[in-house]
Amino acid sequence: MRTAALLVYSQDNQSISMDLTFRVFSSGVLVMLMGCWSTQACAANANKTSSDNRLRVIDPIVKEAITAKEIPGAVLLVGHNGRVVYRKAYGHRALEPRGELMTADTIFDMASLTKVMATTTSVMQLVEQGKIKPNDVVEHYLPEFGQNGKQDVTVRELLTHYSGLAPDLDLTNMWGGKTTAYNMAFAGKVENPPGSRFVYSDINFITLGALVERVSGESLDHYAQEHVFAPLSMTHTRFLPPPSWRTKIAPTQYDDSGHMLRGEVHDPTARRMGGIAGHAGLFSTADDTAKFAQALLSGKRILSPLAIEKMTSPQQPPNATAIRGFGWDIDTPYSSNRGDLLPVGSFGHTGFTGTSLWIDPVTDTYIILLTNAVHPRGQGNAISLRTRVATAVTAALRLTVPEKEKLRWESITGYNEALAGGRRLAARNGVVLAGIDVLEQHNFDALDSVPTDPGSGKKRIGIVTNQTGIDSQGRRTIDVIAHATGVSLNAIFSPEHGVTGTFDTPAIADSKDASSGVPVYSVYGATEKARRPPVEALKQLDAIILDIQDAGVRFYTYETTMGYFLEAVAQAGIAMIVLDRPNPITGSFVQGPVSDEGRESFVNYSPIAVRHGMTMGELAKMYNRERHLNAKLTVIPMQGWMRGDWYDSTGLTWTNPSPNLRSVTEAALYPGVALIEGTNVSVGRGTATPFEILGAPWVKAREFAQYLNAREIAGVRFVPTGFTPNTGNYAGQRCEGVNILLLERNLLDAPELGIELASALTKLYPGQWQRQKMLEILANQPVFDALARGEDPRRIAQEWQGRLQQFESMREKYLIYK
Repeated sequence: MRTAALLVYSQDNQSISMDLTFRVFSSGVLVMLMGCWSTQACAANANKTSSDNRLRVIDPIVKEAITAKEIPGAVLLVGHNGRVVYRKAYGHRALEPRGELMTADTIFDMASLTKVMATTTSVMQLVEQGKIKPNDVVEHYLPEFGQNGKQDVTVRELLTHYSGLAPDLDLTNMWGGKTTAYNMAFAGKVENPPGSRFVYSDINFITLGALVERVSGESLDHYAQEHVFAPLSMTHTRFLPPPSWRTKIAPTQYDDSGHMLRGEVHDPTARRMGGIAGHAGLFSTADDTAKFAQALLSGKRILSPLAIEKMTSPQQPPNATAIRGFGWDIDTPYSSNRGDLLPVGSFGHTGFTGTSLWIDPVTDTYIILLTNAVHPRGQGNAISLRTRVATAVTAALRLTVPEKEKLRWESITGYNEALAGGRRLAARNGVVLAGIDVLEQHNFDALDSVPTDPGSGKKRIGIVTNQTGIDSQGRRTIDVIAHATGVSLNAIFSPEHGVTGTFDTPAIADSKDASSGVPVYSVYGATEKARRPPVEALKQLDAIILDIQDAGVRFYTYETTMGYFLEAVAQAGIAMIVLDRPNPITGSFVQGPVSDEGRESFVNYSPIAVRHGMTMGELAKMYNRERHLNAKLTVIPMQGWMRGDWYDSTGLTWTNPSPNLRSVTEAALYPGVALIEGTNVSVGRGTATPFEILGAPWVKAREFAQYLNAREIAGVRFVPTGFTPNTGNYAGQRCEGVNILLLERNLLDAPELGIELASALTKLYPGQWQRQKMLEILANQPVFDALARGEDPRRIAQEWQGRLQQFESMREKYLIYK
């Protein structure tokens, strides 16, 4: 009688077909009959809300999957705004050897949900305690792991599945025991360079289980029980469930000997390990899983809010396409249980047996769908069902993103959610007006605030420009300003490469502009003094206008020239107007090491990232405020430019900003290849494709290309080549090297490419390559020292992420375009 009552309520809160016809007359009576070991489960049944009616649309979806034999049955639990709003059992818990109806308190083999519920949470607790650092190499904690080329694998790469390790241990030979499994994991080799590729790997979490045990001094199951499950009162969650739980456990499938697995872990590797492993082995219920999910949403008891935010935000390599948190899935091919409507800012995980959990902190919602889809013979599949259920829940609850919460998912998804991991604007056919066009369009009203010289009755203007200063009609900014009403163009200042952009020497003399007759003063030379504008000369002017196309790279000297003029106009007491132009390599990528404080030079005006993702106007605002220059600065913004625009999306005509930057492709490669330009290699100056080729007489082309291609650097490939430059390093000498093919510019981390090139030269040609001169352009001593020590480039890049994030936060204040 009591069992019948329980089954009645579990099925549809009223009655079920077959031979059971009892009805629930009082929720209080039902609670008493159930014995309610879970107060949350009782509350869910006793306090029905209107959400139940809306979520009934899910019932036919699950029943259809059962009819189609995708699953034998399921338990669905939905939480929203801090409470359970739907909890229901469907179908059968077991079909063989005899039929059993599913109940809401069924215990499931959670499979890979073990990775996030037990292992990841345990690791993050140890991170909070300062006992584990995600960026440390694994061998720091497990010395035996560092063998066979794994010395550079970090804890972060294990947690995000970017370690390069194989998917699973070899099961072709008979073996058993946890110690044997650990030794196999420690002895394994990487199949891909660490950090290069997302490969979902159980070995990653087997190793993390060993890490928890080594650092904590407790077995993984004991640690998780004491520090994760017990504090949350997850009384029906554990490894190795006791025999008393057996009747409540959903069986999975027959093993090789024909034995139905029930209470024994389904995963064969975990089973060989004795049922306790970092990747699989946990058993739990929907109610306990709900307690765990709610703890992550509320940020209480098991982890701090900061640790939860860190764990569930993108932690994969910056240019990677599969978005992973620590342990948690955010946006990868495994994200089926997110559905079609929840934003990418949510996170979750699935298990092979048919279990899944998805959590959305933005809408304060979680969706738990537990099935034993592999029952009875491993032919079921819950992947499609997960998607349909999540989509239906989102639609039924009418989940929307509150305005105040948009920052989280926008920061993850960026412009285009379909660009998984790229998170950047797709190429577009834009129409952009540069700052000079906007100035003309507004009848030069930005000059109204510039004082007029009493003697001449005109505004005395000096302009900093070169061949890139042209408007949309192809007219030089020099001529546009010279013919503006009430303006006297008194001086032209030319940066590196001269006013025509054709000189590749510091010996650029002052001259006179042939068209306007205005004197041209060079502010580029071999000395510091020659590169700075004379303050006394500026005092004879009323304002400086700057119009130069930048390359979007910290060591491109036009940025320093602008900084020097900001300093000079502040001292002279005159105004400065910056006519903005696009960052040709987009304003959405911020990459590379931030330069050291105190290492300022003509290629490092201020401590910023190599690829800063800012326009000249934005840089001017930042320099003026952060360096306390207090110049009278006005920026004339562009019209129509978007941060994700590459130059070819703007509709503007490409003009070489310098003699050796001749295309958008070369501009994309420049932040990386130019990092080693100051050393004894040729970067292709004096050839038809500068910055697309790299080599030296002592480089072996095929060896160099093979090494670099084996590194699997995202976005590029390398072809062995030979070339003879006619200028620059090795002019007239035959060089061997590589042609760098840019395959996907949105995936390339160009500064990290530069570190890869430097690392390859260090390893392959230690007696020939002279790295010391790289430091001037790199301007980061820790990165330089790490290269000298032979550290893996991806590990080096990970180490600079902290300062890079600080720069991004500071940079945000000065962005003009969103």
